[in-house]
Amino acid sequence: MLAVRNSLAACEAQIGPAPLGLPRVAIVGASYTAGVGPDNPSLSWAVDLAKKLRWDAVIYGVPGAGYVRTGTDGLGPMTRMLGDEELPRLSPELVIIQAGYDDGRVPPDNERQAVHRTIELIKSEDPTAKIALVTVFTTPSRPIPERFYRTDHTIVTSARDADPDAIIMDPLTGRWKFQHADDGLHPTAAGDAWIAHKVDEILSDHGILGRPATTDAAAPIVCDLGIRDSSEGGDTGV
Repeated sequence: MLAVRNSLAACEAQIGPAPLGLPRVAIVGASYTAGVGPDNPSLSWAVDLAKKLRWDAVIYGVPGAGYVRTGTDGLGPMTRMLGDEELPRLSPELVIIQAGYDDGRVPPDNERQAVHRTIELIKSEDPTAKIALVTVFTTPSRPIPERFYRTDHTIVTSARDADPDAIIMDPLTGRWKFQHADDGLHPTAAGDAWIAHKVDEILSDHGILGRPATTDAAAPIVCDLGIRDSSEGGDTGV
């Protein structure tokens, strides 16, 4: 826990203070955000998105973490991970949460409460931040177990109840199709690039635009902490 905070804080210290610095985005998520698939955090969709936006970014991914599930080494759930990013100090314009698959067996009432707590935490620590959710990813295999649709629906409805202005990006019901790695669940590097492009498009539709590419523009700082799953084999989550 302390090592995580120290690692993020050391990089965050390089990011200029708001509002003088570049726009910034805070991203927390499960193994897709940690770079599982290409097996490299720097190739995750989240890092690719930060590069597309040309914003400063703090990215933290923990395989197996959800709104309820704690994931690898108990570093989750999402509220704890957001706490590690220290939103009041970072003051991001945008906070993105990628989670859902790993909560597939969580009772709906528990999931609903956890989603509410997560969004309320963001609103209390950074009231002006725009909130965006990337919900449930699954394998391309069919049929998809009903529990994932139930969890996805709970996340979407709970998020809209907690913040009607939240941007909801729903890979499951949106039938996102991208290249998967050999494990069948996680994306390849090309799949991550596709996801980043899709998320960028949706954000743009909601008025969240990247900085133009100019030769004299300050280079953004991307603080990326992707935890490697400590388990041997099995499902590392998304």
